[in-house]
Amino acid sequence: MRVLAESALEEAEWAKQRYEQLNLIDKKRLIALCHGQCYQQKMTRAFNARVRHCEFNPGDLVLRKVFHITPDSRGKFAYKYDGPFVVRETFFGGAIILSDMDGTENALPVNADVFKKYYP
Repeated sequence: MRVLAESALEEAEWAKQRYEQLNLIDKKRLIALCHGQCYQQKMTRAFNARVRHCEFNPGDLVLRKVFHITPDSRGKFAYKYDGPFVVRETFFGGAIILSDMDGTENALPVNADVFKKYYP
């Protein structure tokens, strides 16, 4: 009310200007939202263009990444990958069932993110 008294505007004219300002804020908010979505789509496309998709087929040899949950006495000289293993079956979501080189099959599927191809 103090602003209204200082500006010497009529109440109806002040309400009209205020309403126009609120509409302008909504428009700017929508523009900012659209800009943010466009930016995210552009970043997603740029990232996905550089992703190397790795597909595994039954019979391929792979190495499995070792997660050092327990401390290893070798420290930084410990092996980073374990294997090689043979891919027995692949699933749609990126899960793989492995078997050892001697033919014993692991029952649980493992995510394909922890594997890389092995070339003897």
